Amino acid sequence: MLKLCGFHISNYFNKVRIAMLEKGLEFELDPTCRPSQKDDFLARTPLGKVPFLEVDGEHLVESQVICEYLEDAYPQKPLYPRDPLARARVRELIAIMELHLELVARRLYREVFFGGKISDEVRQSVETDLPKGLRAFRARARFDPYIAGAELTLADCAAAVHLPLVGLSTKLAFGRDALEDLPQVKPYLKRVGERPAFRQVSEDRKAAQAAMKR
Repeated sequence: MLKLCGFHISNYFNKVRIAMLEKGLEFELDPTCRPSQKDDFLARTPLGKVPFLEVDGEHLVESQVICEYLEDAYPQKPLYPRDPLARARVRELIAIMELHLELVARRLYREVFFGGKISDEVRQSVETDLPKGLRAFRARARFDPYIAGAELTLADCAAAVHLPLVGLSTKLAFGRDALEDLPQVKPYLKRVGERPAFRQVSEDRKAAQAAMKR
């Protein structure tokens, strides 16, 4: 039996969960796991991070590794195209979104989402680095109607959880959504958000966020 461990407001946890739901997998969910450096937690996830996947007593970490494992182990409903170049394009899009958009915007999260403070140097680094990622994303995203082309792929599972955070964090930090020059993004997110798997994960995320504010 598969068990996905993490928490509902984690975009990387949600990416994996959407993929599992879209693939029609049976799995258990433990949404109570938080990053920790305690020994018992590190025995399950060596960096103390979430998400991680329990597989018959074994543990897998890193969301992309988990998703690649699921593709190999459960190929019946694939989230990658068959063509090797098309498969590489999906991976390329995921890497652009995660390494050059979300992780860059993440430098802002401490201030815009958690009430902390970031330095002017950090702000400037985001303003310098994010346009490079946006340029690459604009060059590769197709929105035809899905982000990598005609079929739903793992890139959509990633886009649905990462792009809203990039847009919101930059709007809060700089007064302007960094994605607003890509008019395809909002209708695309609305469209994929209507799929049952995406909607279920989004609803659980919103409920968890509301509970945190009580």
